[in-house]
Amino acid sequence: MSPAMQPDDPGAEQPFVSHLIELRDRLIRMIIAIFVMFLVLFPFANEIYVYVATPLMAQLPEGNTMIATQVAAPFLTPFKLALVAAVFLSMPFLLYQLWAFVAPGLYQHEKRLAVPLLISSILLFYIGMAFAYYLVFPLVFAFLSASTPDGVAMMTDISAYLDFVLALFFAFGIAFEVPIATILLVAIGVTTPADLKRYRPYVIVAAFVIGMLLTPPDVISQTLLAVPMWLLYELGIMFSMILMRQKRPADADDEDLEHTSMPAVPTRPGGSSPSPGSAQPAAPLTDVGRDLDPHFDDPDRWRPLSDTEMEAELDLIEAEELSKAHAGGRSDGQSTSSPPGINSVEEKIRRANRLRGLGSTFAARTVLYEVLEEGDEDQRRVARNILRQLDEV
Repeated sequence: MSPAMQPDDPGAEQPFVSHLIELRDRLIRMIIAIFVMFLVLFPFANEIYVYVATPLMAQLPEGNTMIATQVAAPFLTPFKLALVAAVFLSMPFLLYQLWAFVAPGLYQHEKRLAVPLLISSILLFYIGMAFAYYLVFPLVFAFLSASTPDGVAMMTDISAYLDFVLALFFAFGIAFEVPIATILLVAIGVTTPADLKRYRPYVIVAAFVIGMLLTPPDVISQTLLAVPMWLLYELGIMFSMILMRQKRPADADDEDLEHTSMPAVPTRPGGSSPSPGSAQPAAPLTDVGRDLDPHFDDPDRWRPLSDTEMEAELDLIEAEELSKAHAGGRSDGQSTSSPPGINSVEEKIRRANRLRGLGSTFAARTVLYEVLEEGDEDQRRVARNILRQLDEV
C-alpha cells in the first residue's frame, strides 16, 4: 500500500513504510538540532572546559595545573565536551521529536500522563547534573586532593578528567530519574505503592551499592549519590500514591457497575425449598431495595442456587444466546455459522456502548482495548471512534 493510497480515516492504521519515513524525518531534525547547537558552542569550547574543570582546579595544590599527555588532546578534548554539551542542551528538542513520533499512537488519557512525566524527567536529569557539579564535585576533589601521598604532584590529564566528570554527570542524571521510574511501574500495573514500601530496605542497600560502583572509591561521593536516590525513591512512592487515588474513582465506578448489572438471582418459580445445609439468607444491604420491592426481605429470594438450579440457569442463558445468534443470522440473510470470535467482538462493542451510557468509562475502555486486539479492521475502527469520543468527554 503506497502512501498515496492511505485511508481517509485519520484514526486508521498507517502503513509501515510511512512510519519509517516519519522516523527518518524526526532523526534528521534531531541531528540538525545537535549540529546547530554544536556550531554555537564550539567557539566557546575552551571556556566551557575551564568552567567544567573549575571544581578540580580549585582543589589543586598551589603551582599544580592540569596537563595534556596526548598530542591532539588540547583540541579534541574541548571538541568532545562541546559535542556532549550540544546533546545535553538539545535534549528537550530531541525528546519532543520522539514524543511527536509516539504521540499519535496514544489515547488522550495516556497523553495526559505522559506529558508531565516527559517534562519532569528532563528537569530531574538537569537537576541531577547540577547537584553533581555544585555539591558532589567540590567534596570529592577536596577528598582526593587531601589524600594525595607526599612527594606526588596531583596533575590530572584533561582527557581523563573529562571522562570522569561525564560519567558522574550521567550517573547522577540517571539516579534522579528514580521517581519517574517508580511512577511508571505503578501506572502500568507492575507494582503498587504498598509493594514499593515493602521493598524499601532492599532499595536502600541497592542505592549504596550503585553509589559504590558509579562514584570514586570514597564514602563521601558514595553517600552523596545513595542518599538522594533513596529520598527520590520515597518521593516516587508519594506521587504513585497520589496517582492511585486518582484512579480509584474510575475503579469504584466499575465496581458499582458490576453490582448493579449482576443482581442476586431470586428463587425461580417452582424451585425447590432451601435444604437444611444451605447457607443462611444474607441481610439486606440498603433500604432502597426494600422500598422498591415488597419481597425484598423474603428469605427464599436471597438464598444461593443449588447445583441443579445453577445448571438450569446456565442452560437457559446458553439457549437464549444461541437463539439470538440464529435470529441475527436469518435476519441478515447470512449463514448462522459465522466465523468464531465475530459475535463475541460485536458483543463487546455493544457492551462498551452500554458501559459508556452508564458513565463507567474505565470499564468501557478496558472492553474497547480487547476489541482492538481481537477485532477486524471495521471493528477496530468503531472501537477507535468510541475511544475518541470518550477522550473528548
